[in-house]
Amino acid sequence: MCGIVGIVSNFPIERRAWLLKGRDAMIHRGPDDAGEWWSADRRVGLAHRRLSIVDLSPAGHQPMHDATENLTIVFNGEIYNYLDLKQELKGRGYVFNSHTDTEVILSAYLEWGTECLSRLNGMFAFALYDARIQKIFLARDRAGEKPLFYAQANGELRFASELKGLMVDSAFSHSINYEALDCYLSMGYIPGDHCMVQGVNKLPPAHAMLFDCAMGTIKVWRYWHLPEPDVDPASRIDENALLDELETLLQDAVRRQLVADVPVGVLLSGGVDSSLITAMAVRESSRVKTFNVGFPSFDKYDETPHARLIAKSFGTEHIELKADDISPDLLPILARQYDEPMVDSSMIPTYLVSQLVRQHCTVALGGDGGDELFGGYAYYNRLLWTQQKFGWIPRTLRKPLAIGGSMLPTGFKGRHTLQSLGSDLSKDLPSVATYFDPLTRHQLLSSIDYWSPVAEKIRSGRVPQATDLLQRVTRMDFNNYLAEDILVKVDRASMLTSLEIRAPLLDYRIIELAFGRVPSSLKTTIDQRKILLKRLAARILPPEFDLQRKHGFSIPLPNWLRSGPWRDMFYEVLLDKQCLFNRNTISQLLQGQDSGKHNSERLFSLVLFELWRREYQIS
Repeated sequence: MCGIVGIVSNFPIERRAWLLKGRDAMIHRGPDDAGEWWSADRRVGLAHRRLSIVDLSPAGHQPMHDATENLTIVFNGEIYNYLDLKQELKGRGYVFNSHTDTEVILSAYLEWGTECLSRLNGMFAFALYDARIQKIFLARDRAGEKPLFYAQANGELRFASELKGLMVDSAFSHSINYEALDCYLSMGYIPGDHCMVQGVNKLPPAHAMLFDCAMGTIKVWRYWHLPEPDVDPASRIDENALLDELETLLQDAVRRQLVADVPVGVLLSGGVDSSLITAMAVRESSRVKTFNVGFPSFDKYDETPHARLIAKSFGTEHIELKADDISPDLLPILARQYDEPMVDSSMIPTYLVSQLVRQHCTVALGGDGGDELFGGYAYYNRLLWTQQKFGWIPRTLRKPLAIGGSMLPTGFKGRHTLQSLGSDLSKDLPSVATYFDPLTRHQLLSSIDYWSPVAEKIRSGRVPQATDLLQRVTRMDFNNYLAEDILVKVDRASMLTSLEIRAPLLDYRIIELAFGRVPSSLKTTIDQRKILLKRLAARILPPEFDLQRKHGFSIPLPNWLRSGPWRDMFYEVLLDKQCLFNRNTISQLLQGQDSGKHNSERLFSLVLFELWRREYQIS
């Protein structure tokens, strides 16, 4: 895993010192080596921080050139099928001077051009400059595991793995994009190519870009899509064949992702997904280390007994972190690391377990992706229940209930369920995970005259066109919540500790199986979730493992906000005179939390935004 930063322009670049500053602002992404390269005409500059994973020798130094030095690449990530590609390319006459996957990308591009992306199985973000055509080629992996920010203006393109790599330049924008802020307050993350900083974009997952240095023009395209469902409702589903294929693919994905020239471990939460990853890893290696973080003082949040069961059953070397006394002083550190704020307090245990793992390993395998691919979220059951119980009732008769739900206080249990009744469940998706509705956002941002609510329109435009409700919602979560929350959380938290986390369930072959050939009836029903994956778990995991238990990777934030340092920090930040948000609305949210409303994560979102604004001096 690494950090990349670069600039390309249709004129010679005079101000070049910021590039090294941007590179070294991401030293946590690559503490082992650093490099910089400028083209002879000074129109292209690339820089790189290296975390050595495969081929630890100087041969892996970046920026890396091909033999002719016409191609130059900076690369962040891992290509899991690079050995297969290398053999194929050798058969076509290519010669390799290192054992790195980076060099394989260069040769793959020489052979197949931009179409090489269809052959890469991995997590990646890279920039490859082709001097022959004076264009730079950038791309991100299919799921969006590796980040890439960019800014284009006046015939110039700048890009970096993290936003801080761009913002070291004092001339760079430090202003809020209010459309992105509206999305953040509504959805809890910033979707697609939007960015919280004005003038910056994100290259979305499964997208590529070409920037023409001569013309100063840009082209962005999507190179991969989720497959359309290929399931005949009238035909009989061979469940055993699907289970066999899923087991084979997952085993192969874990085998490929265990390849490294540094120690590798497994993040074992005790849930189905990470337990399956552990079981597969033990098949490939007799010495597997597993890691878990627990909250022994809060039984509701403590998953250590379940993780111990799996570790004992498979004979892993199991290491636990006790996280009873967590200081809120972590929040400013995380606010700076997360280039954009996000509403997910589980970034805290994710960072803590990453710290623990990094003391023993440089790479860890995790279970991310299982919920989106195989239908694991509890609200999927509620949506299907709502569709069955209320879908036959005309919307005109359901709308008064939805309006009544909107009149309930923010954080009132059941409010979102009532609001969802106003949706057309045959083609839409209700916003059951909205943090602040338009009225509350208007109240929070009352001091900003030029703000207007756009999040609902942006979200509506991202809802997939699928007739099957479960297909619609899982695709929506894969393209949005997974990409902009879960994977961002994992990347930034782990990279802050110089740890690489891999996700075998996000092997694109498993993604295509899950969305293309697994029917909704084997994912989620009104009373079951993650059906196919749990049946695989029943094959492989010990019989005493509780397959029905589901608890997210979370912290006892509501308990911490009752009294003590966490409550003190939240009050200090949110009631500060410099806080952007309306004081009366903040006070109502704080009082609501004290009276039993579910506002802790909403308050976390506002605190993290304000700390982020302080850290980056955002106006």
